[in-house]
Amino acid sequence: MNVYIRELACNLARLGLPVDVFTRRTSPDQPEVTSPCEGVNVVAITAGPPAPLAKNDLFPLLPEFATEMALYSLREGVRYDALHAHYWLSGWAAHLARRYWDTPFVQMFHTTAHMKNAVAGADHQETDLRANTERRLLALADSLIAANPDERADLVWRMGAANDKVCTIPPGVDLDLFRPHDKAACRNRLGLAPAEPVVLFCGRVDPIKGIETLVEATALLAHDDAPAPTVLFVGGALDATGEPAGPLAEVARQAASLGVRDRFRFVGSQPQDDLPRFYSAADVVVVPSRYESFGLVAVEAMACGVPVVASRVGGLKFTVEEDTSGLLVSWGDAAALADALRRVLTDDALRAELSAAARPSVERFSWPSVAASVRHVYQRLANGHRRDLCHEEEIFREGA
Repeated sequence: MNVYIRELACNLARLGLPVDVFTRRTSPDQPEVTSPCEGVNVVAITAGPPAPLAKNDLFPLLPEFATEMALYSLREGVRYDALHAHYWLSGWAAHLARRYWDTPFVQMFHTTAHMKNAVAGADHQETDLRANTERRLLALADSLIAANPDERADLVWRMGAANDKVCTIPPGVDLDLFRPHDKAACRNRLGLAPAEPVVLFCGRVDPIKGIETLVEATALLAHDDAPAPTVLFVGGALDATGEPAGPLAEVARQAASLGVRDRFRFVGSQPQDDLPRFYSAADVVVVPSRYESFGLVAVEAMACGVPVVASRVGGLKFTVEEDTSGLLVSWGDAAALADALRRVLTDDALRAELSAAARPSVERFSWPSVAASVRHVYQRLANGHRRDLCHEEEIFREGA
């Protein structure tokens, strides 16, 4: 989510709208104000101890956080025309802080407890506090931004949000950073053979990402007559010896139990600026998630001209144009995932066709377009409107 906030803030600033981003101080030596780009200040607020805390320990600190926001604005002589909150904790902070400026606020959840609980296992349920707070924010916020039409429907029909409050505006992608690179050069840099079939996974190690299905699909592909692919796994932590650590170690154990540990190459988390070369080295990028509100990895991959095989869930149904820029399968179906990967890896004509269509299919998700749609919501709210808030040219149009 940090990438989303930085890119949105910087693109809003380029449109002439200065932005202050408030975050909690997590280190004693963290500077109070930093600037990632012209027109944007990131302000570190002291609320609770200046150290990382578990997310479930943050809610009691929100009144202090909101008060410190107000004190900063008073000290700097700043009055805000709109507040934009991301995630439920920030939403409650925005609700508490808005009274200081009598300012409308916009809420974007990115994902909700309702949706996560529907797809996560019993051991990974979100708290009642989160679920109840999110439902209250639906009524308290002046506008809600959904990342895709499914999320909009979930907010309105399942959670009770007012339909005329919700605008469907997806996250964006940096089309200058995420662009095709020479495949042979990228493979050479990463130590991959020119003709080696390569599947890339990029993401955090989390049950919602469907990684166990990818491991099972890889085991099925290993029984084919064709060479089994290398799965280039970007994400998670490595220990001092370069071996998977923490939750990533469990992925490695599952792969070993199915006899395909040697097919996985774990490289850990990578800087964002390096990701285009990882994408460009792959034949196909896989997104086997149980749910994605948008599917940023899929969009980044397609911006690099790489086809995608993804679950037919959430935002992926709208970002991946089925049979045009990628293939979609039912989530949790290892056989279907293996079959789709097999098709892309072994059918050169199909792979070339999907690759050619990939980048054009995501150009609508440019950050300038996204920022313009968000700014339109702010302007309508600042002018006193509480209906018809959405831009006429929404990137995801009603009924898309």
